Amino acid sequence: MKKIAVLDYGAGNIRSAVRAAEAAGAEVTLTADHDVIDSADGLLVPGVGAYSAVMAGLEKVGAVDLIRSWHEQQRPLLGICVGLQVFFAAGEEHGVHTTGIGLWPGAVTALKAPVVPHMGWSHIAAPAQTKMFAGVENEMFYFVHSYAATEAPPNTLVTTATHGSDFIAAVEDGTTWAAQFHPEKSADAGAGLLRNWLRANSADS
Repeated sequence: MKKIAVLDYGAGNIRSAVRAAEAAGAEVTLTADHDVIDSADGLLVPGVGAYSAVMAGLEKVGAVDLIRSWHEQQRPLLGICVGLQVFFAAGEEHGVHTTGIGLWPGAVTALKAPVVPHMGWSHIAAPAQTKMFAGVENEMFYFVHSYAATEAPPNTLVTTATHGSDFIAAVEDGTTWAAQFHPEKSADAGAGLLRNWLRANSADS
């Protein structure tokens, strides 16, 4: 998998995701053009900020149905940080309920921890069958978040981490992968994960 579209819907700090995917060996286009995205081999959905703001940005560029279609057609899809969160059915932030894309059931809610946000490096607990963390299962990844999902989607491989309590750090659902942490800020471990995503969805894998 070489041609990657990084979805441009107005999120901040998106260039770091572009550079990380390029460093992993992909040809990357930052775009919201549906025709350009459709010609790509994979779609990366970054996310920074509030759940409601990310959903509003996705809706503005018509990306909600686009993402659902990629998932349903089993085209390679990767969500990062709030990009993972909006794959769930809903988000609850500051008393505001926002409907998500709904690839998976469950809501994203406030972390149950004595200190938030969860900011820094943490170990993850990946399932034995993981492709996402192959070769980096014992590494640490960089998290910045105050909200998380805790309900494991059915028929998926779920990786967890702990900050105050356990939460979902990553989900592997066929060709749809998502990470609560930032691979693009996770040094060699994050680079390894991105290479795993490209490799797992290559025609010669």
